[in-house]
Amino acid sequence: MTTLWFGRSSGRIVVDMDITNSTVFIPGATSGIGLGLAQRLQEAGSTVVIGGRRRALLDSLHDEYGFDTVELDVTDPASITAAAASVIETHPTLDAVITMSGIMRAEDLRSSEHLTDAVATVETNLLGTIRLVDAFLPHLLSRPASTIITVSSGLAYTPLAATPTYSATKAAVHSYTQSLRQQLTDSSVAVLELVPPAVATDLMGEGVDFGGMPLDDFLTEVVSLLQAGAAPEILVQNVLPLRWSERDGKQQELIEMLAARRH
Repeated sequence: MTTLWFGRSSGRIVVDMDITNSTVFIPGATSGIGLGLAQRLQEAGSTVVIGGRRRALLDSLHDEYGFDTVELDVTDPASITAAAASVIETHPTLDAVITMSGIMRAEDLRSSEHLTDAVATVETNLLGTIRLVDAFLPHLLSRPASTIITVSSGLAYTPLAATPTYSATKAAVHSYTQSLRQQLTDSSVAVLELVPPAVATDLMGEGVDFGGMPLDDFLTEVVSLLQAGAAPEILVQNVLPLRWSERDGKQQELIEMLAARRH
């Protein structure tokens, strides 16, 4: 089970998630950060269930890594409801959900053609997160201790102009997470927010390289933070300039720097 300890260090709440003995569901864990995190948690001793849209890929990952799997389309409310019922039925000890599913698409805001991508991004990144939380929260509230980890981005705080809706949805996920955490203050559910920087994955398609942090390095730092007792925001060192850019008076400078990297 997930063990949670609440204490204060330098005025912050610290949450200790026992990754050696948890049952974790990660939708969107068929590639990139989600798959890597699933592997790391399983290696640490947790039981991991992964969700995704492609049955063949899920079967392949089950065969390769031994993950339990469930088909899931986070843009389809019925699919989320069915997946939640399946996971909870087969894994009644489920005590952690990581809302990893997300898409990132470039948009030209001068053309209305971007609207299709904008709608898909909102449905996946924001509504998908909200619906996943709604589907699993009643079960998690019934557990002695449990954890929800939402996934935002450093771009929630310092947007990439080329991906405006992605950045906006991640800012919304951050805000939603803050409200969720506050509403669950007196419950058994801890709410964390994983805030990745640019990480070398295929999020925007194979071969698109933003010079991101090596995936293994990112995962190692995230696991270390979880083991040490994570603050409500899980922040690796590489994301700190983006997270605190507005406070530090660097936000516009970084927005322009990020924009320049796209050309």
